Amino acid sequence: TSLCRRIATTCTRTAALPRRSLASSSSRLPFSSAASQDTSSSPYVSGPTTHFGYESVSINEKEGRVRQVFENVANDYDVMNDFMSAGLHRYWKDELLRMTGVGPMSKALRRRASMKYASDLNNNNDDDDTIDDSKALLSILDVAGGTGDVAFRFVDAANCEERSKSSGKDEVNVTVCDINPEMLRVGESRARKRYGSALFDETCALKFVEGNAQCLPFEDNSFDLYTIAFGLRNVTDVDMALRDALRVLKPGGRFLCLEFSHVQNVPLAQLYDIYSFHVIPKLGEVVANDRDSYQYLVESIRKFCTQDELVTRMNTAGFEGVKYTNMTQGIVAVHEGWKPL
Repeated sequence: TSLCRRIATTCTRTAALPRRSLASSSSRLPFSSAASQDTSSSPYVSGPTTHFGYESVSINEKEGRVRQVFENVANDYDVMNDFMSAGLHRYWKDELLRMTGVGPMSKALRRRASMKYASDLNNNNDDDDTIDDSKALLSILDVAGGTGDVAFRFVDAANCEERSKSSGKDEVNVTVCDINPEMLRVGESRARKRYGSALFDETCALKFVEGNAQCLPFEDNSFDLYTIAFGLRNVTDVDMALRDALRVLKPGGRFLCLEFSHVQNVPLAQLYDIYSFHVIPKLGEVVANDRDSYQYLVESIRKFCTQDELVTRMNTAGFEGVKYTNMTQGIVAVHEGWKPL
């Protein structure tokens, strides 16, 4: 618990950077911040049907249809993201990484582990305060992250590849969880080509797990950090996913969601709609021979929560300190909250 408190304190300091610092670190994009507002909302799913883009489908049908969309685009997922964001998704993910504080936090935890290990060796100390090599000091869960684009940023920021050259399990571990096995196959294949097998088989710094965001296959209080990028809007019941995110986080753990949202600037919103509905599906048809999947992805953005509505849902799920940060005038937003201690 004391370690969780220190992790939470580190993350809080990172999240509480002055607005000027946030803007200067990402000067290529316009940013604006908004605090949480107390607005009412009805359950995300009520009754036997829900939305699949602009189409009304049964609750049981949506999951299968979303699965099919991502099976269709798995091999071209990065290309898809480039289409959806005009390439800006790379900057948005970099900003998400910065907001998590994983880089400096990992460096501090590794230094602590090294100093403790050296002290124990010098003093022949085997008391209860000795660091357990079988347990990570920082556990990260990236949900709906099948192809590994966000997880690789965490692995690189935490210097896990260099750490894999040493013996023993890594003090930092990253778990990618996705409902789609085809996305996971692509992600793990990319990871092994990029890092080799040591991160999987020796230091256990990275793993890929199939699972549903609404009922994750992990024990309570398992992770220090939960991220989900461009995945929450595809979940059938967002409220259920938020409650399960809270369940698997440790006390003091942090939740961050990067998602397409609602543009605040009216002229930009009009241009964005033209690009979304007239360009993206056509590009999907030409490049991937799959107009329908890209049409769904465009429609799913418009059907998803507004920024303030998602704040309310997170508060209702039990998160504390909930707020959001708009990026690029609200084309995307990062929502964050904490599990109470």
